[in-house]
Amino acid sequence: MQKRSSTARSSKSGLWLYGMHTVQAALENPNRQKSRLIATDSAFEELSHRLTKPLPFRHEIMDRLALDKICGRDAVHQGVALSVSPLPDADSEAMLQRPGPILILDQVTDPRNIGAILRSAMAFGAAGVIMQDRHSPEESGVLAKAASGALDHVLVMRAVNLNREIDRFKEKGFWVVGLDAHGELFDGNQFSKRRLVLVLGAEGSGIRPLIRKNCDEFARLNMRGPIDSLNVSVAAAVALYEVARTSS
Repeated sequence: MQKRSSTARSSKSGLWLYGMHTVQAALENPNRQKSRLIATDSAFEELSHRLTKPLPFRHEIMDRLALDKICGRDAVHQGVALSVSPLPDADSEAMLQRPGPILILDQVTDPRNIGAILRSAMAFGAAGVIMQDRHSPEESGVLAKAASGALDHVLVMRAVNLNREIDRFKEKGFWVVGLDAHGELFDGNQFSKRRLVLVLGAEGSGIRPLIRKNCDEFARLNMRGPIDSLNVSVAAAVALYEVARTSS
């Protein structure tokens, strides 16, 4: 279960997580501070069957309309929501202790993209995800729902200086690959003997120049159609799959 070493940023004192997988993962994470669970009758019955341990506090039953008001009308809450504190940030040293590639997201700001990337990171065994501190979304119900439980499993760090983190991984022998439509074809076999840092930039602007200068090489995904780029979360999933496929 995810454990992060430093304290959470104080800009948010609490938030609501919602959705069955998201709430289950948060409840089962011993490092997550939880305070209130609300659910419909049927959703709580399903959640109870999923959990391996009894709840540490009482839950509240309410109807879907009340949940809509708390989570937001557009939230796909599946009848369950949990009030939590944000997780404290991980650090790069913790990521070094885990196998798999490390993802660095350069000014990727859409919380749904971040959530989808976390989901792929968990599915394909990434060691962690690093985002820029000032240009990344806060932990939120939207981000957590898109991650479908991965937020409470994947190490996530917000760094003031991404290049400093890249340098730290280089000192440990990592090879830094920037995903770019004009790079060489991404072939996981070429990296099967290396630990990788995969750098992804924001859609449109891509990887910033100073970060680009610190990449060891650039690679593009194998796409056969006229489109030469993908949504950043899809690109991350394809790259992570290629690394996992050739390292197993």
